[in-house]
Amino acid sequence: MKLSDRHKAFAALHESGCFVIPNPWDAGSARMMAALGAKALATSSAAHAFTLGRPDMGGVSRDEALAHAADLMEATDLPVSGDFEDGFGPAPEDVAETVRLAGEVGLSGCSIEDTVMAPGSPAHGFEAAVERVRAGVAAARALGRPFVFCARADGVMNGAYDLAEGIRRLQAFEAAGADLLYLPVPPGRAELAQVLAAVRKPVNALAAGPLKAMSVAELAAMGVRRISTGSQIARVTHAAIREAMTAMLDEGSFAPLMRAAAGDEIDALLQRGAGME
Repeated sequence: MKLSDRHKAFAALHESGCFVIPNPWDAGSARMMAALGAKALATSSAAHAFTLGRPDMGGVSRDEALAHAADLMEATDLPVSGDFEDGFGPAPEDVAETVRLAGEVGLSGCSIEDTVMAPGSPAHGFEAAVERVRAGVAAARALGRPFVFCARADGVMNGAYDLAEGIRRLQAFEAAGADLLYLPVPPGRAELAQVLAAVRKPVNALAAGPLKAMSVAELAAMGVRRISTGSQIARVTHAAIREAMTAMLDEGSFAPLMRAAAGDEIDALLQRGAGME
């Protein structure tokens, strides 16, 4: 699929309905997800950091994040969006430059959060956060082609502010021109409903915390437009590593390996995901 077609397809996914956007962490996981029916992919800052043996929240540089996103774009012909944390700098100009570079790489969108990459994960002040979104939106529009700019209010998840403040920020981000709004991990269904009722632009929900207990159909019925998985799928693989190693080294058992997928099946999925069939 040509890049221009990827961008158009990605923008169209946000216009109606509800879709799941999984978050791969390397070319192989991207191809598996594409082969199994994903319509688009997004990077995960945490999942990427895990592959480098680093923690999330500022553990990856902008150059590394962009190169990683480019690798995922090469792996399949699906649209890719970048999880670029705080935009790799505190100033609006930092956010604008990150968006410009994301467009240069060929991404179809990106997300920017209002978190300060510092101990305790504090949030940028309200006005500063809005100015950062405004700068990102301007840079996205300057690309001259479809680019879905997602503005994140992460303070509820990080404990930096309450739900009312998170909604106030989403409303301001909407007014600043963001295409997609995202408040990760609200306390529950009722709080997610408050978010959805407070804005008119499409809303992204994260399949984490209490929302993991909900189905795609339930989230879609509430009005969620996009469902991302963040680092959750990567964490499932890390849980499998932990369980297999614990069984082998502590119990002398290889039982967890009985759940392994067949090599031929994986090979076929990787080929399909790369468009080689």
